[in-house]
Amino acid sequence: MIKPVDPTKTEKYNTDDHAGERREPSTLPLILFVLIYVIDYKLLTTAAMSQGSFTFAGNQIPVTAFAGVFSSICNIIIILMVVFLKKRGFVAALLILVLTFPRLLQGMFIAHSPASIAGLFSMLLSVVALIIINSRNGQIDRYQTGEIEHLVEKQQLSQRMFEQTATALVNAIDAKDTYSHGHSLRVAEYSKRIAEAMGKSEEECYRIYYSALLHDVGKIGIDDRIINKNGILTHDEYEVIKQHPVMGHQILSSIDEYPYLSVGAHFHHERYDGKGYPKGLKGEDIPEVARIISVADAYDAMSSNRSYRSAIPQQLVREEIIKGAGTQFDPRIATVMQHLIDADAEYRMKEWIAERERSGISDIKCEGFRSSISNGTLITAKSTRFHLKYRSIARTEAESRPPVIVLYDSIDGRVHTDSRSMLYMNYYEYCEAWFDGHITSDGIRKAESRIIDLDKASETVKPGYEKNYDVEAVKVRDHVFIKIDDGSKKVEFTIALPDSTRYAYVAFTGENCEISDINVSTSEEEVPDDYIERIAEEISFIDGPEGDVPNLQVDGHRTASTEGIPLTDGLKLAFHTKSLPTARLIWHCPYVDIFRSKDHKVKGEGYHEYVIMRIDGENIEADGGCEIISNVKRTDDFKGWDAWKQANKDGFDCTITFKREGNSINMITENNGLYLLGTCVVTDGGEDICVALTGDQCAITDIRIGS
Repeated sequence: MIKPVDPTKTEKYNTDDHAGERREPSTLPLILFVLIYVIDYKLLTTAAMSQGSFTFAGNQIPVTAFAGVFSSICNIIIILMVVFLKKRGFVAALLILVLTFPRLLQGMFIAHSPASIAGLFSMLLSVVALIIINSRNGQIDRYQTGEIEHLVEKQQLSQRMFEQTATALVNAIDAKDTYSHGHSLRVAEYSKRIAEAMGKSEEECYRIYYSALLHDVGKIGIDDRIINKNGILTHDEYEVIKQHPVMGHQILSSIDEYPYLSVGAHFHHERYDGKGYPKGLKGEDIPEVARIISVADAYDAMSSNRSYRSAIPQQLVREEIIKGAGTQFDPRIATVMQHLIDADAEYRMKEWIAERERSGISDIKCEGFRSSISNGTLITAKSTRFHLKYRSIARTEAESRPPVIVLYDSIDGRVHTDSRSMLYMNYYEYCEAWFDGHITSDGIRKAESRIIDLDKASETVKPGYEKNYDVEAVKVRDHVFIKIDDGSKKVEFTIALPDSTRYAYVAFTGENCEISDINVSTSEEEVPDDYIERIAEEISFIDGPEGDVPNLQVDGHRTASTEGIPLTDGLKLAFHTKSLPTARLIWHCPYVDIFRSKDHKVKGEGYHEYVIMRIDGENIEADGGCEIISNVKRTDDFKGWDAWKQANKDGFDCTITFKREGNSINMITENNGLYLLGTCVVTDGGEDICVALTGDQCAITDIRIGS
């Protein structure tokens, strides 16, 4: 059963909550009752012991006549304590009566007061009344608790029936569409995550989850041949598919107890610019739940396999969501989704990761050369270690081959062999490093290998040969170091990549062999910069003119930054920027880091990051301590994001102006049709605020500081 949240937490009645109210009632009413009782009892004793009288309407009335009145008031107060304060009132009332009992005995046997005898019988009557009322309260409480528990049980039963029905409908949808199996469940989960990030309550997230879970229920009424067509739909078929929101609304609107369900199904294909269907609603006229589902639905559609294409890599999905903000999607919700993607560093939301974990190739059998290849592992400055088992399945010694490492870069981290996917995934193969020490490559600048024989009598690879290998791989900028150890021989490779901008993945393959039990571990700390002996000069993209600040080459996401520049009113930063050759995404551009630190250095002493402002208009709040307002306008010069990326590849001059008034900081820039006004209001003091340039896959040169 699907349970995104505990439904009992959203019920109107909750037995735990009511129990909590009984356990911790307010003490103020009890204090007031006791105070009134003490005052009245004092008046009672004074009246009972008084010898005086007063004249009323010509008659002498003794003060003792009022003792009965005050005694009745005392009894009323005690009874009200039990009625309103339940068990605590009963205990307090008994305690009061026990404390007053010796006073009555003193009045009877020492003072010989007749009023004391009457008071004794009145006390006994009060005790009986208290016991009866308390017993009755217990019966009422047990009845009410039973009714509440029965109501909660009925509500939970109804909830379970609803969840089971929803699950059955989703299973029916999945049964119709092979390629969308699990789509509804993933869209529901993404929608709930978006809602949580937007600050929605738990009950709102619960409703949004189930609205999203059933958003495609209308597909039950669509012909299976259209849904499962292996290829792009014709115009007429697409018109049929466009009816599923209307059908979904008709199915779900009949569920009176859950009216919110039909909203998501009906409007999730509306567009923010009004060009959607079925109603052509625009902007805020589209219900918010439908706007949330629209973003989640598009994300899953792009990141999942379809009958006519494979899953799109997450970086490209993110870029499409950026492009669709303000046209297809609500910009605010699109931004939330972008941040969720950014936080998904290991790409856990993407469908192919789940598939790879379920059916990943960690044990491979290679009959032909590279007929099977293991999963790729990203190599970084943190040393990655592999342990694997190798067995030759060759029929003759001449056919026996050692294992091979494929070193490559790819958007999805996989090895690709067909030209279409290689182009689409930006696949680049550096080299093949053989375990016997030789290397084949057209994609590197230089390579050196070294073989260290630990055992001169080491075996050669023969049919049936088995060996365990330990492999270490590490990448420092544009150099990769690989060490292979089988216990009798070590093979070391030092490889100079084309430049430092690309990633590097390692995968294992071979010929006429089996490779199994591949275990991977990564160290916590990065190796020193000089860990790999350099065999080729580093390729630089910042050989242009240098201004007031050293030129900056940023090979990856914020891998380099300028020194901090004190942020003063009127500060201007002018520079030339150009995307690196491997840049392909919108956010491969310069960023502005607004921060504070005692030494004015990024990641320096007392470093606190307020915000990262990118020149594509996105702002990312970092460590808090500020309020951010972003205003992005597209001028007539804006020709679309593809043109904007091309302008970055061609290079352009950029000027950023800062205006500061106290703790309010404005950043203003205009580039390639984008006008940006970002406001950062610092709320934690605002001392030692600096600005630094950084970015992702860009070269920033000729940096000038002005005012």
